[in-house]
Amino acid sequence: MTVGWEREAPDWIAWARAPGHDAYWTYRDAFFELVPPPGRSTLEIGCGEGRVCRDLAERGHRVVGLEPSPTLRAAAAEADPGGEYVDGTAEALPFSDVTFDLVVAYNSLMDVEDMPQAVREAARVLEPRGRFCMCVTHPLADAGRFESGDPDARFVVRGSCLESAVYEETFERGGLRMTFRSRTYPLGGYARALEGAGFLIEALREPAAADGRWSRVPGFLMLRAVKPA
Repeated sequence: MTVGWEREAPDWIAWARAPGHDAYWTYRDAFFELVPPPGRSTLEIGCGEGRVCRDLAERGHRVVGLEPSPTLRAAAAEADPGGEYVDGTAEALPFSDVTFDLVVAYNSLMDVEDMPQAVREAARVLEPRGRFCMCVTHPLADAGRFESGDPDARFVVRGSCLESAVYEETFERGGLRMTFRSRTYPLGGYARALEGAGFLIEALREPAAADGRWSRVPGFLMLRAVKPA
């Protein structure tokens, strides 16, 4: 997976675990509406400090969290001593074929060197009729910026939302600082990766915030795909 998360791990742990601080707390309910009921075994790719794994476990899932950053993996295990957290990369999952009936990738496909290969690996470890649930920052949100913090500020796309690009931005809020480094992909890039891996898209969501400027522009793209029998 993309280098950088080990470097940013302490900042991310503080950022992710500050109550209500990150966008996750606003958008997670929309994501979990797409997630199927608990089945045999669930894999989360790029689990970070473990918040999605913990939320899945609270909903009855038997979860394995995959995370290449040793600091983040240790933090996840410390917060969830009964959980299972393993080292590995999305492009070469350390699991046999048809091991899981659900694979989750929450805001991690932007952080891999080879996103299509990661999607193929998700398909490989899924059993037939298994589901793949993913969330990524929306390609439109990545391509543009609001001109100000006003609720009615214009959203301007100065680059292109049709091409892949390297993304890096530092945010400071509430006394915390976090630098995000990732790669942006167009919507068609994700669709082609899913098609190439044999997935069929079942559901797609573009959730918006309840109010403010992000009520007019989708911040995230969420979808559920199935591996045909």
